Amino acid sequence: MPLSVLYLIVPSYLAAAEIIKHATCEDIIEANRRYNLIQPYLEDALKAYPSSTIRRWRTQYQKALLIYGQGYLGLLPKHNNKGNRTPKIDSQTQEFMLDFIKEHYETPKQRRKIRVYESFVLACQTHDPPFKPPSRITFCHAIKQRSGHHQTRKRLGNRAAISEEPFYWELKQTTPRHGSRPFEIVHIDHTQIDIELVSSLESLTNCHIATNNSIHQNLGRPWATFMVDAYSRRILSVYLTFDEPSYRDCMMVIRICVARFGRFPQNIVVDNGKEFHSHYFEQLLASYTCTLKYRPPAHARFGSIVERLFGTANTQFIHELQGNTQIKRLHRKVTKSVSPERLAIWTLEELYSAFCEWAYSVYDQRLHPALGTSPCDAFVTGLATGGSRLHRRVAYDELFQILTLPAPDQRKRKVQPGKGVKIHNIYYWADVFRDPEIEKSMLWVRYDPWNAGIAYALAQGQWVKCISSYYQYFQGRSEKEIRLASAELNQRQRNYGRKLTINDRELVEFLNSKFAQEGAILKQRLRDTEHDKVHKIIQNNLITEPKLNLAEFAAEENNDCLGDDSTNEGKNCETISNLTAYITETLEYYGEF
Repeated sequence: MPLSVLYLIVPSYLAAAEIIKHATCEDIIEANRRYNLIQPYLEDALKAYPSSTIRRWRTQYQKALLIYGQGYLGLLPKHNNKGNRTPKIDSQTQEFMLDFIKEHYETPKQRRKIRVYESFVLACQTHDPPFKPPSRITFCHAIKQRSGHHQTRKRLGNRAAISEEPFYWELKQTTPRHGSRPFEIVHIDHTQIDIELVSSLESLTNCHIATNNSIHQNLGRPWATFMVDAYSRRILSVYLTFDEPSYRDCMMVIRICVARFGRFPQNIVVDNGKEFHSHYFEQLLASYTCTLKYRPPAHARFGSIVERLFGTANTQFIHELQGNTQIKRLHRKVTKSVSPERLAIWTLEELYSAFCEWAYSVYDQRLHPALGTSPCDAFVTGLATGGSRLHRRVAYDELFQILTLPAPDQRKRKVQPGKGVKIHNIYYWADVFRDPEIEKSMLWVRYDPWNAGIAYALAQGQWVKCISSYYQYFQGRSEKEIRLASAELNQRQRNYGRKLTINDRELVEFLNSKFAQEGAILKQRLRDTEHDKVHKIIQNNLITEPKLNLAEFAAEENNDCLGDDSTNEGKNCETISNLTAYITETLEYYGEF
């Protein structure tokens, strides 16, 4: 092909592509209609004299055929080029209108467009020299052209404009957003579940409450704490409690995770809640070389994995139970007969058992739409790909449980001779405190937030268990109940002008008095009784988890396979097959590969 012809073809091709690019669907439909009309005349099939419109379309077709090499382009209507497209207002008026929009519309007042336009017309008339105001449609169109993140931030604030922020692409398309293996990125968050719970008959009996009319005493909605693996979307641990989110919930989900899998996450992503800024929580993560990452405030999409799980748990499980609070969204339609408080029948113990079964069995085996497989299969595949990483193993022993316990405000307490250390107005004693070198010294201490009867002190290089002098009264009572009782007792002493410091004896007498059998203290006592049942479920599950001795299993397998008894050959093979399936399932459960 000659070079001169090539120079003519390339520009014509680019121009043809530009025309096709700007053609709308309506333009293509119209061009098809015109082409069907002129096609007989192009082929000279009809000898009738064409009309002027047909001749014009045919001329446009032939001209486009010579210029672009495609006659079809000449049939595309050019409606966008019709009319006078130049602005009808001068540049000064245009600039004045934009400045007026910035100063009077894009403000926190959130004025309506019509009111701002009325003020704009008046401003144009009083301007020196006066301007001719444009129409209201033109003014509203100018406002619409400025819409977006900048305008929303000026009118509604930074938080409302988050959804309109510009999208930033990742550095590389191959970079995984949620990690490349299990336990690399883990999310922890809390939510209040949509269901009302009641106290059990056993809890009422333990709290010495008459069960005639209080069997269905309502305890409110529980809080759920989830720990989710970002790579596989698997729920590593879940915990239910009546108390508002605190460091206790964070410590408990980490305990459950370590007990189930024997692994500690590499990175934990949390929001900016007060409980995640606890010194105990940060110290625990630092002890196991875990990186703590905070999500940007009000950016829920950074925690979309766990946030989406909240809705899934409610819709797939909680909303199927009696006593759920869906109807409370319709405030005016809630009557006494359909009130969730009256329909509630679930206790915290029963709900936690059912919730664990849903989280660890049903949800774990169900197909996840974002993965194309179940969370369990994705978790197992990720562990096989990423390796076992034995250096990340964590033993669920007494030391780990002590490290998950909180410390008092100053973290250290002075050993008082003959009394011990004082935590939350309660003295704790251990035999090691008799040592003259330890008396009157400052020791690091920790306390059990669910059992005020015991505490721990770091003495002589090891953690020592300390018992309260009134252990039989403080056993099983939570830190929150002790704080409520102390605050109530302090208030009563202030009313009578007494001293503001209380001792453990006064605290015991108040807890055993009738004043502690009512109000917030009674409700907290009932809740703590339900919490104890949940903790027993957790401990029992941890104790009864199947432990498999790999050496014994290998020896038994070799003995069975090397045997010469042909009659037992089929039985042995079947046994080995069953054991192999069992060990595979067990190792997948614990993350052992």
